[in-house]
Amino acid sequence: MSSSLISIVAAIILVTICVLENSNAQLSSTFYTTTCPNVTSVVRGVVEQAQQNDIRIGAKLIRVHFHDCFVNGCDGSIMLDNADGIDSEKDAVPNQSTDGYDVVDDIKTALENVCPGVVSCADILAIASQILVSANGGPTWEVQLGRRDSRTANRAGTTAIPSPFENLEQITKKFSDVGLDSTDLVALSGAHTFGRARCVTFVHRLYNFSGSGNPDPTIDTAYLETLRQICPNGGNGGTLADLDLLISMINMGNIRPLTGSDGEIRSDCKRVN
Repeated sequence: MSSSLISIVAAIILVTICVLENSNAQLSSTFYTTTCPNVTSVVRGVVEQAQQNDIRIGAKLIRVHFHDCFVNGCDGSIMLDNADGIDSEKDAVPNQSTDGYDVVDDIKTALENVCPGVVSCADILAIASQILVSANGGPTWEVQLGRRDSRTANRAGTTAIPSPFENLEQITKKFSDVGLDSTDLVALSGAHTFGRARCVTFVHRLYNFSGSGNPDPTIDTAYLETLRQICPNGGNGGTLADLDLLISMINMGNIRPLTGSDGEIRSDCKRVN
């Protein structure tokens, strides 16, 4: 075989490999069509039962999904407990108030019974979030699937999670760092308002914004008075207040997912295999 022909064949092989790798790296709404065709109905059955026991489970799981994706991408790392070589992200300040992991465990158990070793914990969060948003009157979307689970956690990396105490410039940079723009920022910040927020996370905006001794001038005056009644100055910071926006989730769910042969499919979301 001539050197020129060898070069052509090598180039074709290289292109083929690149195409295959890129296709493996893409999420797809039909990812489980043959391997676990009932995945959505199984997840739906568990979360609908969970919502009967906890009306806030939708907000809780969406928040877990959000916090997971902002640390190393949507890889389920937030669900790992402390273990040898793993410092759980759950213990980091931004995640100490996250909740709903027991429902994820219930979903995983149900899926392992029908499709063992197939559906990742990261995908469980994505599917559950979509179902719960839609069930509570929010928008629906076609969930992209095919994420795999991380074998590590990154507690230090939780500083990438946007904080309610940061200004717009800081939060915008955190969104930009994961490839999200200002439109995503508005929509996904709205995701937090799907549920409720503790007064302590925003009470400074009601009474002493930026140390001014006055409320945040950007808050609608009628809404300000409503929030002040719920969150009096010096009152219980743990009181919950309802907020008011809907969400868009697709772009966030696509943040640096593990796909192909990267990571693993955990049999237990709390620990690596």
